[in-house]
Amino acid sequence: MPSEKPTVLIYRDWLLPPSETFVLAQAEALERFTPYYIGSRLIKEGLRTPQQRTLLLNECTPIGWAREASFKILGYAPTLITPAKKLNPLLIHAHFGIGGSLALPLKRALQVPMIVTYHGYEEMIADEIAQKSYFSYRQYMQRREILKQEVRLFLTVSQQSKEHLLQQGFPPDKILVHYTGIDTEVFQPDLSVQRELVVLFVARLVEKKGCEYLIRAMSKVQDMHPEIELVIIGDGKLRSSLEELAKSSLQKYRFLGVQPPDVVKAWMNRAKIFCVPSITATSGEAEGFGMVFAEAQAMGLPVVSFASGAIPEAVAHGEVGFLAAERNWEELAHYILSLVEDEQLWHRFSTYGPQRVRSLFDVQKQARLLENIYEQVISDRQNKVIDQTSSLSC
Repeated sequence: MPSEKPTVLIYRDWLLPPSETFVLAQAEALERFTPYYIGSRLIKEGLRTPQQRTLLLNECTPIGWAREASFKILGYAPTLITPAKKLNPLLIHAHFGIGGSLALPLKRALQVPMIVTYHGYEEMIADEIAQKSYFSYRQYMQRREILKQEVRLFLTVSQQSKEHLLQQGFPPDKILVHYTGIDTEVFQPDLSVQRELVVLFVARLVEKKGCEYLIRAMSKVQDMHPEIELVIIGDGKLRSSLEELAKSSLQKYRFLGVQPPDVVKAWMNRAKIFCVPSITATSGEAEGFGMVFAEAQAMGLPVVSFASGAIPEAVAHGEVGFLAAERNWEELAHYILSLVEDEQLWHRFSTYGPQRVRSLFDVQKQARLLENIYEQVISDRQNKVIDQTSSLSC
């Protein structure tokens, strides 16, 4: 049964990719609402949402797969909609444009307003590429105009994401930039831990994350300081080719694969420099914000990256780290070396990073702002219903 606090449904098709700690952190930081997580199915070895507050279509049984297909193709899902109705939710908050598209039948069945957060994915990929992508993406493209009409508010995680939505004809009065935030009580450095000469990369091993450029930069760095190690956390389709490149050009490196959040945090506390040099991919996709940059700063870990996508919103150049020109791996190497060789500079960045994150990206502060948004959307909905009822009675 729902608690006394009003319920909001957090929609994410797959619950929950390991890289999407920001979805869970944001929802669990809510104080005036009770979040229930709703989606198609759980991801094996993914993040776990509270079981008693999670509604799923597909338990990975034959019937479950049929239910998921029926929902995604026909919008029919009584086994999901019926328990959702019993929660009496006042709002649906879907993540990613595709999530908003999939949640449309749920929104209509429950007759509640919906908010969709764009995280720098669908809005940045060229339409001609998206049209050739997988089913849910093509379906999103078909439903995009409907989303513009039926969704009450679109949240973007950066100003750049907002600009992309505007270019695609989304209503300006329905778009609001809202930084998701990170838990600064969890992400804070343990000063008793000795930093090691490690450059840390944490991301999926895909084109957009630019790991190739970091490996090339580290080859130059290790020519001057062979003791500096590159540690790569993450996995993806480029792993094999990146391992081959590292083998041929680096002296000291490790590929650790996907690691749980506590291990990632421990490496952020041990490392000397954080570097995910994201680029604009051939598809047009760029970094929407990158909460991992805020997490690194909160851990007192200076950042080196490219001035690509929305990274300049997350990383203040010359204050908490350095941003090289996109794809310029030699400049990237220069900035890494600057932080390795200038301890005062490193200390200044390391000290200011946590302060900046607490000021701008603290999840508790951002959750209070999000709750204000929820309440305004719900209030507008209720006032609209009252106005319609009054007009009918006249």
